[in-house]
Amino acid sequence: MKNIKVAEWVLRIAVAGEFLGHGVFALQQKAGWLKYFSAVGIDNELAMTLMPIIGIVDIALAIWVLWRPNKTILTWMFIWALWTAFLRPLGGDPIWDFVERFSNWGAPLALLFIMYPGLLSGRRK
Repeated sequence: MKNIKVAEWVLRIAVAGEFLGHGVFALQQKAGWLKYFSAVGIDNELAMTLMPIIGIVDIALAIWVLWRPNKTILTWMFIWALWTAFLRPLGGDPIWDFVERFSNWGAPLALLFIMYPGLLSGRRK
């Protein structure tokens, strides 16, 4: 059981770091991300408006996953990280930019399964 708790905390810290880093980039309105917004039909002006909001949410999630993660938060973090990784090839980057980000969505997914082991079987914990 001790190893599971250690793994849980390693993943919590890793997920928090990812979301904190991306949140700070979003607050800085990273210009390199504009092509990902454009890939889904969002113009630059709206993207620049959305980025700080996304940044605040990402930073809040980073804190939340350290403080008190739950199924809803972890599921959102998994979906959001998968989506943003998938935006890389949609925005014109090579597929390897998506592959390189497997840990971005894999870590919250792994944490979800460690904290809620009955998810795959339908059991509640």
